[in-house]
Amino acid sequence: MRPDQIIIAPIVTEKSSAERELGKYTFVVDKRANKIQVEEAIKSLFKVNPIACNVVNVKGKPKRLRQAAGKTSSWKKAVVTLKEGETISVFEGA
Repeated sequence: MRPDQIIIAPIVTEKSSAERELGKYTFVVDKRANKIQVEEAIKSLFKVNPIACNVVNVKGKPKRLRQAAGKTSSWKKAVVTLKEGETISVFEGA
């Protein structure tokens, strides 16, 4: 897979914004990608050096629409820790 296929979108929430000050950046990634592929994609797309990468499979939540029961899609989340002083510019505008 190409790096732009692995990293799908940045996650901008209150919790991820607080972690950004600690050098941790959160992304939605492809379900088939592993930690090594995510680290390499971050390196090539943003020209930074990740120290660590934590990957979590997020389960879909049950939802209802009137009488029809269903659930949201499951997805994969990656939290990438960068070296001191490095930033990713995608988040700086948010």
